[in-house]
Amino acid sequence: MDGQTGPMRILLVLDTAFVNGGQAKVAIDSALGLKARGHEPEIFAAVGPVAPELQAAGIPVHCLDQSELVKDGSVVKAAWRGIDNREAAGALEGVLAHLPRGESVVHVHGWAKALSSAIAGPIARSGLPSLYTMHEYFLLCPNGGFYNYQKHTHCPLEPLSMRCIATHCDSRSYLHKAWRVARTVVMKHVHHLPGVMRDVAYFHPFQRAIIERHLPEGTRLHEIANPVEVEDLGPKPEPSSGEIIFLGRISMEKGVFVYAEAARRAGIVPVFVGDGPLAVELAKRYPEARLLGWHDAAGVRKRLREARALVFPSLWYEGQPLTVLEALGLGTPVIAADQCAGRESVIDGETGLWFRQADPDDLARALRMMMDDETVWRMSEAAYRRYWADPFSIERHCRRLEQVYGELLARP
Repeated sequence: MDGQTGPMRILLVLDTAFVNGGQAKVAIDSALGLKARGHEPEIFAAVGPVAPELQAAGIPVHCLDQSELVKDGSVVKAAWRGIDNREAAGALEGVLAHLPRGESVVHVHGWAKALSSAIAGPIARSGLPSLYTMHEYFLLCPNGGFYNYQKHTHCPLEPLSMRCIATHCDSRSYLHKAWRVARTVVMKHVHHLPGVMRDVAYFHPFQRAIIERHLPEGTRLHEIANPVEVEDLGPKPEPSSGEIIFLGRISMEKGVFVYAEAARRAGIVPVFVGDGPLAVELAKRYPEARLLGWHDAAGVRKRLREARALVFPSLWYEGQPLTVLEALGLGTPVIAADQCAGRESVIDGETGLWFRQADPDDLARALRMMMDDETVWRMSEAAYRRYWADPFSIERHCRRLEQVYGELLARP
């Protein structure tokens, strides 16, 4: 177990006991990987059902069978539960009480969709070492993204400053923003979650630069990249035969209109794989666009493998976009916005291209460059070679977790 003297007990804390997004997928994949390496992971979650792969692996799951806040039938109850989920706190207290000291670690992956920051008290009282993975930014920012959803720009405001509180930046309404402010005040000043989680995992240096100045003094930071599911299919036989595609949720913050406009200016047809709230509007404004709809995992991999390039035009910071890494592992170059986390995995001019975020003219320049067959061949080969020299495998991820968990357990 790579230097570990014995198996560790890890309680992974997250909102859902099944995969409903990248956050849950990373947590559940890591539980399975740690179990395979001889450790004893457990899951604590608010929302079911329990993922069948956890049951098949014999991983204990403590699931409260609550609903996600957005699916609660009572707006008032959901609002209060999102601020202070006492049932979750009490259940977590009981689970933590039975974990053996000296070999157990608490790893929080998420709380904002169901658990609430009330989990902080039980974790603090348990005295167990704990780690928090910064999948998004709710530990620091009321809307979780350092992003103004009304202006569709990065937000430079200090969280919970008067300007922050007065600014309508929420994707829904200012009333919802006010609730999120109240939740953040309770999270920070009543439950003290940032103070309890003094060890924070981040994905790459770009993300560290975003979060470091907002964390409490003395917070220890640990770089832990996410695992990526991608099969080694070898170098692409015909890298330049496909199209330049967007893959993901068709929404404003993902930069879909920036790509569509840039493609029009570059004289190419934009291709979108995915679905979302703006699909109809996108098709109306850009009738030349090809919208291929939602694909399952196998379909996504097929599209990525066949693509000439992936375009990642996101307008917000992101965490660690797994689609970018998956594309590179399949030998597909990536065109990424220079002020989002997607750029961190792309070597500009070698495995893909950067462009100025939110600038359709600069993206059009990058698209035209990627239409050159020789450029695509060179970048495809480099993307494949670079990725597989040190792949983002579950084994690599779990080795790094073991190292960090070991440091936490060794600390007085």
